[in-house]
Amino acid sequence: MSGLARFLGDSPLRVFLKLLVVSFLVGIVMSTFGWSPFDILESIRDFFLRMWHMGFATIDRFLGYLLLGAAIVIPAFILLRLFSYRR
Repeated sequence: MSGLARFLGDSPLRVFLKLLVVSFLVGIVMSTFGWSPFDILESIRDFFLRMWHMGFATIDRFLGYLLLGAAIVIPAFILLRLFSYRR
């Protein structure tokens, strides 16, 4: 088996034919749904932008919850430490 055939996993002609058939089938499916490669790339970009914006909203909510809880927990901790220190 040549280095190219080993790299491709089969003879170059068979790999070419397989890729040709799969490309044709994918083209039919994409045409049926009205998709284009640009639409797919734009959808991927929009997905990451939404994740980016959701991430910052999540961090904002997390910090809000953290500060809200800390407003009660930190003073309670200090009071408990002061009362146990006198014992």
